[in-house]
Amino acid sequence: MLNIKELLEEIKASPYEEVEISVPHTGIVEFSDLKVGDKVTGPTGEWKEKPGTVLAKLTRERNTKSIPAPEKGEIVSIRHDLEGKFVEAGEVLLRIRHFLSKEEVIQLILKKALFLFNAPEKAKYYFTPEIDTKIKGSGERSVKVRDGLELFIVSRMKRETPLNYTGPEGVIYAVYFHNGDNIDGGQPLIGVCPEDQLKHIQDVVTRVQSEWEERD
Repeated sequence: MLNIKELLEEIKASPYEEVEISVPHTGIVEFSDLKVGDKVTGPTGEWKEKPGTVLAKLTRERNTKSIPAPEKGEIVSIRHDLEGKFVEAGEVLLRIRHFLSKEEVIQLILKKALFLFNAPEKAKYYFTPEIDTKIKGSGERSVKVRDGLELFIVSRMKRETPLNYTGPEGVIYAVYFHNGDNIDGGQPLIGVCPEDQLKHIQDVVTRVQSEWEERD
């Protein structure tokens, strides 16, 4: 069993992740009036429809596009040496230190503590109608899974095929996609928790919610 206490202490020691901001395509870079140590905001709004702080602008063939911050955080490095220069796609411009929220810490722990059933290939995924109805009516934790259970429908190249669950018996504790999402192969679809570990996992979630101090 994963040592949750040890993992939580490890996260507390480094309660952030560094996000690299790179250019999506070639062009000439113009940085915003920002400096190391400045705080930036990520996308906001109910649907994250409002972009974050503009970090830089990229001009190609007289077409200028803004590069917004994908997460809130603090700027830790800026490649000022690239100001006004032509850069190739993928060139890293800045790094942002993003401090983890309670929800992000919980999700990080869950992805290590639960059994993750991953998408076998890039395709659109759906729960079978029976499972989907049960989740919508009673929540994902009402669904018990066992090895060989027909759980998903995979839609690819206009063909739909069933996908059986393979893994330990337990309940679906977390769902990492929405029906019809196009998921890359290797990405998690669900996280499964053995029934005898449910209380342990819930205790960890409660502890994080009460103890974790979020930073702006």
